[in-house]
Amino acid sequence: MDVSVVVPTLNSRERLAACLDALAAEGPAEILVANGPSADGTSGMCREREDVDVLVELDDRNVNVARNAGLDRARGDAVAFLSHELAVEEGWLAALEAGLREADAVTGPVHRQLDVGWTTEEPEERTIGGRNVHYFNGGNAAFTIEALEAIDGFDEHLVVGGARDAAHRLAALDYEVLWLSDMSVSREGESAGLRPSIVADGGSERDWSLRYESLAYRLVKNYGVRPTVAYRLTRHAFSDAGASLRDVFAGEARPSQWVGNGRDVVTGSLRGWVGGLRARWADRSPRRNPAGWSSRSDRAVAVHDTR
Repeated sequence: MDVSVVVPTLNSRERLAACLDALAAEGPAEILVANGPSADGTSGMCREREDVDVLVELDDRNVNVARNAGLDRARGDAVAFLSHELAVEEGWLAALEAGLREADAVTGPVHRQLDVGWTTEEPEERTIGGRNVHYFNGGNAAFTIEALEAIDGFDEHLVVGGARDAAHRLAALDYEVLWLSDMSVSREGESAGLRPSIVADGGSERDWSLRYESLAYRLVKNYGVRPTVAYRLTRHAFSDAGASLRDVFAGEARPSQWVGNGRDVVTGSLRGWVGGLRARWADRSPRRNPAGWSSRSDRAVAVHDTR
């Protein structure tokens, strides 16, 4: 099996170098770096490395655009996506290849370094609208090319949450996502404590407006206007409101900040509802991806290909 590995990156040269060092040791068929408008010398570093087969230069900071740009030039019959902040562990590629012989998509745990030691993730699954959705970390996942073609890659309308959106669409098309404990990666340093589902998709955990816009968009686009969607949005909002209010009582946040966060949640959710309805109308097929991989061909501003 030929595995192409796409590494989206933006202004993270040192972390990217560590990521590529570990990845090269595993020996995938090809490594493609999709570089946003970095200003830290990332481009030069990638061009000097013999293990980077393709460098795609972008002028867009959206991680889903970077993923699709890598897909544009991947030649493997399977494509993996790896965050520049993560280092693959020994046996990662072998586990990935074995998993893709049984399933359409595979993912694995992120081992995160904390002040008191290391922690790891567990598989995440939800039943929504009658579908069993198996979520994956967009910074550590691989797919057969057939599965990626079926869902048309990642939705470029989303700034965060693109991996979770793809999980909904894989479930709608009955593609299986397999959790592999041996397909493990590690993260060290200051970002280790942040939620992987948010960080891996290029966003901040505390950007409430963006977070709820993405959540509402994904749910409405994939499931339509139904009580399940309203219930999930409301449940998330009340849970986050309660957590933020505890911060106020603990003196870690101001009451005005709590009110502002609530405003961001409401406005973000409304934008997400409108965007989700438009997207659902624009693509009424099960893949639900009007801004996907096939929607454009002008993502790259420059390509350095040594193959």
